[in-house]
Amino acid sequence: MKTFIYIFLISLSAYASAQKKPADYFQNPKAKVLILGSFHFDYPNLDAHKTEKSDQVDVLAPKTAKEVTELVNYIKKFKPTKIAIEAWPKWNANQKLKEYNEGKYRDKRDERYQLAMRIANELKINELFSIDAESVLDDLEKRFGKQDSAYFKALSEEYDFQSNDAVSNQYNAFFKSSEPKNFKSILENFLYMNSKEYHQYEYGAYLSGDFKLRDHDGADMLALYWYDRNLRMFRNIQNIPHTAEDRILVIAGNGHASVLRQLFTSSPEYDYIEFSSLKDANK
Repeated sequence: MKTFIYIFLISLSAYASAQKKPADYFQNPKAKVLILGSFHFDYPNLDAHKTEKSDQVDVLAPKTAKEVTELVNYIKKFKPTKIAIEAWPKWNANQKLKEYNEGKYRDKRDERYQLAMRIANELKINELFSIDAESVLDDLEKRFGKQDSAYFKALSEEYDFQSNDAVSNQYNAFFKSSEPKNFKSILENFLYMNSKEYHQYEYGAYLSGDFKLRDHDGADMLALYWYDRNLRMFRNIQNIPHTAEDRILVIAGNGHASVLRQLFTSSPEYDYIEFSSLKDANK
């Protein structure tokens, strides 16, 4: 009996060791991607979280400008070959990049100038990819007149990112504590904002507050608007011509980064690079 049990255990162990891990089926060469979640340097305050004037930093001020240079040098450790930005095609990123290379826009606070174009200029990258996208909700509004539809009016009622429940109030404190002025440098702020734990909780913000409107209205609005918009942005990144040797840098608002992290870490086509891992690069 003991001999039988011993043989059975040996066989079971051999079977277990022969079973492939899920990752073993996806050994194809992958392009590396670095998602850089940023606050908006020029503070347009179009997002749900608004930054008070007293919490804003001036990235052109001498001290902060040096910190931006430190951040740029850190990002360059990734050695990107392609750069994608949160911008609409009509923003004319590549015409602006051409003009930036000629000396224009150095006084613009927007992170697309201060980070994307500066890095492209210094690394001799001559093209930027604009990846912003409207959502299916926007399409429905344009094609079928959402504002005139009783269904969509009822669905979107009170969906305004303004909630006063306990969890939403915790998020207000969380986001306020994440303002760059609370860190010793812009780089330290970006390391904090782009950590796995930060993105986990930031993504959780979309699952609270207005997400709980009625039975499914909040969930449907998230799917139709915010989540769909990020899925389309992910699809736009997929459409960037690339090979396994490419290293794609994506610069977007950090709310997008928390969703894109989820998508890229699940995709078998890309190798997601943690922002913090660049600390050890070039050593």
